[in-house]
Amino acid sequence: MPISIPGKVVVFDYGEVISYSPSEADRQALMSIARVPEDLFWPPYWANRDALDGGTLSIRDYWLEIARHAGVEFSESRIQQLWIADYRSWLSVNPDTYDILLALRDGRTRIALLSNAGFDFGDYFRRGPMGALFERVFVSAEMGRLKPESAIYLEVLRELDIEAHDMIFIDNKAVNIDGAAELGIDGHVFTTAQLLHAFLDDRAATASA
Repeated sequence: MPISIPGKVVVFDYGEVISYSPSEADRQALMSIARVPEDLFWPPYWANRDALDGGTLSIRDYWLEIARHAGVEFSESRIQQLWIADYRSWLSVNPDTYDILLALRDGRTRIALLSNAGFDFGDYFRRGPMGALFERVFVSAEMGRLKPESAIYLEVLRELDIEAHDMIFIDNKAVNIDGAAELGIDGHVFTTAQLLHAFLDDRAATASA
């Protein structure tokens, strides 16, 4: 059934909201390419992610930093393999969340995307079939900002030409929802598509009351 929320723009995070988390098989694929102990791989993988997603660290330098932390060297070809395996691990889609996007579209509700992601995800978000669902796509690396910085939400509001009370934000991280809420943006911490659907149905009912 269509979900119609007139006067609102529903802005979605991507990772672990529209997409699934990388699977164990995805993680093991990375480990088989990296060939370093997990306790030396994952800490710098995550510690440097904000710099990658914020656009201040290149993809190549991101992997070189992981290698430096692990005390190894990654060849250029291995960096390419690591990037492909990592990129692929974030491309899965939760079909239940995707169905919600389609229901919002069918209800003529405005939809946008705001993701903490590197430059390399911009074309995937915009040029893949999913891109047709979004009025605008906002990628943190392109903006030089990261959620939950207030400036990133203010830029989204400005570009969408709306006020804070006109935006509904969906993200799997409470800290990002809290950052938006400080500006007066309504939000929902994503855990399951079923709970998200119930939340949006409630907002739709309120809007039409």
